[in-house]
Amino acid sequence: MKSRKAMYESGLMIGHFEPLHLGQMRSILAAAGQVKILHIVIMAHPAPHPDFTITLQDKARWLQMACADLPFIQIHTTHEVELPLHDSFVDVAIDIPASNAKLQLLTVALDLPAETVLFVAENHPLAQSDVYKQLSMPVITTPLQPDFDSYAIARNPVAHWSTIHPQARGDYTKTVAIVGGESSGKTTLVHKLANYYGASFALEMGRLYVGTDLGGSEVGLQYNDYGPIALQHAQAIRNAVANATAPVTIVDTDFVTTQAFCEEYEGRSHPFVAACIDEFRLDHTIMLDNNTPWVADGMRSLGTPEARGRFERRLVDIFARHEIKPHMVDQPDYDARYQQALRLIDQYIYGQ
Repeated sequence: MKSRKAMYESGLMIGHFEPLHLGQMRSILAAAGQVKILHIVIMAHPAPHPDFTITLQDKARWLQMACADLPFIQIHTTHEVELPLHDSFVDVAIDIPASNAKLQLLTVALDLPAETVLFVAENHPLAQSDVYKQLSMPVITTPLQPDFDSYAIARNPVAHWSTIHPQARGDYTKTVAIVGGESSGKTTLVHKLANYYGASFALEMGRLYVGTDLGGSEVGLQYNDYGPIALQHAQAIRNAVANATAPVTIVDTDFVTTQAFCEEYEGRSHPFVAACIDEFRLDHTIMLDNNTPWVADGMRSLGTPEARGRFERRLVDIFARHEIKPHMVDQPDYDARYQQALRLIDQYIYGQ
């Protein structure tokens, strides 16, 4: 193994980065401090987590964003070279010819200079003296990160949420929409859940839109407003997910609810809102039964039992139309609803 010196011309790091975590980032920074250019090659994970769909492009975006102000770090992806998965480096056998073939393939594909060095962790099998002496590329080690177990983090990202790099957390949070008719306690429940889990959340856009674009009254609401409402809601959800602070992100109402109001007031569905329902798919939906007291707040108009029942049936119909199966919360007591929602989130997201 080559001894460390002040600066190498070019360096190479290879990994799955699924998810990108703080330990990996620290290793990247340790390597970047020793080279003029550091090439990071991202490979597909051989055993991806079944609850999260992560692409090479997702992982490239995480690293590109994390290293956006570090121009000496260059990010690459490949489907052609595979990297084995080890839960432990104990008794791992290295195929020297296969390893050299992979390094040669990457050297040619990336047009790496002859002075390129390969960075691996101190305990990596490639850092063993009987191995690195036979490799076609000099090996330099980065310090161990004992507080970060890449195998354990990949196996259970929710349990290791705090170790995931902020740029990757948006792909490891699950959205939960709280839906229901008027005066069903949606917004209060959203804030209670967000506080319980320390989660980010997206507010209902319809109500905000009435305040910002319609002067605080629904008198001027018309068919053409439902598209902008859905678009603003999509952006609010995107922002909440991108800045996720927990494995769950709470969403106040959803696009189905927007469509239900459009059909209720305008007598027809909105194609853009329908597209949003399918394109911006939320992970889970908790639907509150309309069996709580109706409270007039100046913006609600569906207060009779007939109107509340009709709107709930409309929601159920639209969910079925788009093949969405909400989790029903039917307790009339507000605290019981809260406890029921907690149990659902704990079960489906936290695996408890």
